[in-house]
Amino acid sequence: MNFSGQTIGVVGLGASGLATARWLSRHGADLVVADSRDVPPNQAELARLAPKAVLRTGAFSAATFADCDQLVVSPGVPLATPEIAAFAAAGGEVMGDIELFARVVRTLPARLIAITGSNGKTTVTSLVGHLCREAGLNTVVAGNIGLAALDALCEVEDIGSPPDVFVMELSSFQLEGTHSLAADAATVLNISEDHLDRYTDLLDYAHSKTAIFSGDGVQVLNQDDVFCRAMARPGRDIRRFALNAPAAYGLRRDGEAVWLAVDGEPVLDFARMQLTGLHNAANALAALALCEAIGLPRAALLDGLCAFKGLAHRVEHVLQHQGVDFYDDSKGTNVGATEAALNGMTRPVVLIAGG
Repeated sequence: MNFSGQTIGVVGLGASGLATARWLSRHGADLVVADSRDVPPNQAELARLAPKAVLRTGAFSAATFADCDQLVVSPGVPLATPEIAAFAAAGGEVMGDIELFARVVRTLPARLIAITGSNGKTTVTSLVGHLCREAGLNTVVAGNIGLAALDALCEVEDIGSPPDVFVMELSSFQLEGTHSLAADAATVLNISEDHLDRYTDLLDYAHSKTAIFSGDGVQVLNQDDVFCRAMARPGRDIRRFALNAPAAYGLRRDGEAVWLAVDGEPVLDFARMQLTGLHNAANALAALALCEAIGLPRAALLDGLCAFKGLAHRVEHVLQHQGVDFYDDSKGTNVGATEAALNGMTRPVVLIAGG
């Protein structure tokens, strides 16, 4: 993509804004980078990576974006910000960095798996990335998980060839400015109250997640979640997972044993996995459905599920003392995450919570 002769406004100079400026500078854009903070982060890095960029700091005004042809807005900046909304109302194109990423990726011979949800998305994204690698795919994991989407594209350009698959964790903020993602397989894992300081209500928040299903790829939906069930779109290939409701990807119980099952047939004893809690069984089912949706072989995926060690601070087993198991779940930073962790336990639990 060539942006020569265009002036692009990059709004926000956090990690994603810096990555956006870096990528656009490589592709010939004239850059105006705006941040409402008087002293934003990454100023020195901006000067190094995009030395011709114009940096405008402090409160936005009509003049901030007056010379811009379009805006790429960082996830932390609401599109409803008056100066951004006015730019759009005057006919200027406004997008997020993930929309720019999506437009580039559809020109590449790479598959795309996209993951969002109130809880579990980092675990599922990491697990899907692990499974893709175990199945032999050259895999890039990026988005909300650490590596900014456009930094991932810069790295791909440096290497000189695209990966087999991008696995993207996406937040509701990242999806707000996205409308052409066209993932080969995508999921909304669950919906619970979060970020209601930015959204009108829970339905508005849930609706922001649905942008992940643009295009015609496979939808992977949580059949236990009423909001996710409502996201099914006519004419699409839909794979459903659930712990309690009937679903293609579900659980089978045999006494105290819990098995992951596909179409009612047990495929893996959950005890063989290194994850704790039934909420992680749901995460494993979602990951399995996403990977099978792009045609990966089940045998390799099941081996990969057993090898995955989980992530730090997410129901992470710390120690056993006098018959009591201690878990660190300090990444469970909202009510839905803590509720899922508690409901996933099959033994009595003492919860130590605080902040």
